Amino acid sequence: MSVTPTSTLHELGQSLWLDNITRELLRGGGLAAHIAERDVTGLTSNPTIFEHAVAGGDDYDASIRASAEAGRSGEEAFFDLALEDLTAAADLFRPIHDRTGGVDGWVSLEVSPLLAHDAATTQRVAQELHGRAERPNLFIKIPGTPEGIDAIEASIFAGVPVNITLLFSREQYLAAADAYMRGIERRIAAGLDPAVGSVASVFVSRWDKAVADRVPDALHNRLGIAVMQRTYVAYLELLASDRWRRLEAAGARPQRVLWASTGTKDPNAPDTLYVQALAAPDTVNTMPENTLLAFADHGEVGAPLPRDGGDAEDVLAQFAAAGVDVDALAGQLQQEGAEAFVASWQELLERISAKSQALAAS
Repeated sequence: MSVTPTSTLHELGQSLWLDNITRELLRGGGLAAHIAERDVTGLTSNPTIFEHAVAGGDDYDASIRASAEAGRSGEEAFFDLALEDLTAAADLFRPIHDRTGGVDGWVSLEVSPLLAHDAATTQRVAQELHGRAERPNLFIKIPGTPEGIDAIEASIFAGVPVNITLLFSREQYLAAADAYMRGIERRIAAGLDPAVGSVASVFVSRWDKAVADRVPDALHNRLGIAVMQRTYVAYLELLASDRWRRLEAAGARPQRVLWASTGTKDPNAPDTLYVQALAAPDTVNTMPENTLLAFADHGEVGAPLPRDGGDAEDVLAQFAAAGVDVDALAGQLQQEGAEAFVASWQELLERISAKSQALAAS
């Protein structure tokens, strides 16, 4: 077997997941090729990805028509087509899931972004969606907003695997990890199986886009990586903690940190910047398809992320000196991310409605 950039990353212990799904990718063999040729072992989706997929052609028309004929519209119609795609993807990844004992081979479906500040409904919907899918390797994505934290704990306690999304900082990651562990602790206290899967998705590139016009050239494209280095240290410290070791001894699974939004947004920066910088064992990198293809073609794997954070704190001090309040920006980025997903969600539902009407008229 030839050594490739993706196989080298895989051998390091990092999972490569695809941050994209379309019906053509599923049915045309593209996803199967990524698995066979580029070491892809999982998949993530979000409202923006589905909005682009539905807008991209007529692949979803039959599903939209079937939902309309069944009297289902709006969010119901969306979840019909999303579950159709994601259960098919889950079946494709199921051998990986089984072979790795549930460590890998996951796909992700997001709850409605309109629920970002409604913990009780988020937990109920997460449980319903996971039950409808009937796939053990389907994560339900719940945002790590302050209100989402309660829904995450409740969902884990209910046995729902959760991909915690919209995390940006070390502090947001730790709050999400704490919610996960509280849910596991409650399961153990109730005599339930503590092996409930979870990942914590921390977003990278939006940091650098947010400060691109506010800092000197020497600091361009360095903030996201520094924040991830700091977060990685917290992740390793948590896994070494007495609290986690007690849970692990009881049968709990480590909640892996996942690097999200790893496509390079600066056209002047390398297209594999964040993939190469964030290579680290026992983590996940979910990347857009063009980033995956670029890394497979010309990526290089150097030294893994330093376990002590490397120069992260020095770099963050330089940003502070340049007037960047990292803590405040983390909150802003999370709020803006939630708002962006709401906008994509509304556009997605409007597009499905318009297609449904057009199909009925024809």
